[in-house]
Amino acid sequence: MDTNKAELDYDEVLPFLRVHKDGHIERLGDTDNVPPSFDPQTNVTSKDVLIIPDCNISARLYLPKLANSDQKLPLLVYFHGGGFYISSPFAHRYHSYITSLVSRANVAAVSVDYRLAPEHPVPIAYEDSWAALKWISSHIEGKGDETWLKNYVDFSKVFLAGDSAGANIAHNMAMLAGDPNGGLSVKILGVALIHPYFWGSETIGSEANDPEGKGKVDRLWPFVCPSAPNNDNPQVNPVGAGAPSLSRLACKKVLVCVAEKDILRDRGWLYYETLRKCGWNGDVEIIETEEEDHVFHLSNPTCEKANNLIKRLAAFLNHDSPTLL
Repeated sequence: MDTNKAELDYDEVLPFLRVHKDGHIERLGDTDNVPPSFDPQTNVTSKDVLIIPDCNISARLYLPKLANSDQKLPLLVYFHGGGFYISSPFAHRYHSYITSLVSRANVAAVSVDYRLAPEHPVPIAYEDSWAALKWISSHIEGKGDETWLKNYVDFSKVFLAGDSAGANIAHNMAMLAGDPNGGLSVKILGVALIHPYFWGSETIGSEANDPEGKGKVDRLWPFVCPSAPNNDNPQVNPVGAGAPSLSRLACKKVLVCVAEKDILRDRGWLYYETLRKCGWNGDVEIIETEEEDHVFHLSNPTCEKANNLIKRLAAFLNHDSPTLL
């Protein structure tokens, strides 16, 4: 008998995380940490800033090559994926990906480092992300301490984006921003949801064809959000019964990206269809990448389809309307 195996909880459910019976957390994926830098291939510069000292929350900021400080840029606020329990903006694949997107789209970016479950269960990830947005909005009209935001950002062109759990966060931030009492002074122009992690208690579409994959996703939300473990919680099932109407979404346009082989695919389509019909006063489009699986663009960033996806995201950030793949 493998005695180490006997000491583990949740490792079969979450293959990138081991929770030992003594409470020790062992992360097995996206644990690398690359420093900020100037990238000579893209002419993108990055740096790390502490944005919420009380919680030790930081972010990685990105800036493309600029001629002068009079050139104001759209701002992308990005939330990384990883099931709410692994990864960070400092992992190589996210640093590389955001660097490429910033270069292609010619935007500034803030990649948020929210705290992770299970040590910091949801809703802490939402609370950290909301605090990051309020920190960003504090720089409107030349206020705040961060010179990159004050000197280079056009705050009329703020976008939220994320992949998987990060896309879930982006959606929930846009819903919170729709609350007039939320205290967010910056307006969100658009939201891009890349392979969003949405779920629900009832099986839809092709989910029944992958019972093993479905079982893993079924167990994820209760693990990261033990205080409200129902998979129909509106934060993870935004189109379920009892969820607030998507018409409250506080942005003018939404881009939903799904992948054909992703078990989350049909949830993305359902979100798109619901948003399109709910009376929301905005424009929503969807892109489906054929023959690819969940966050393929991070696993294989140099492939043609990953390049196509980043082109579409860059077009979205620059007000061009992407067409279906």
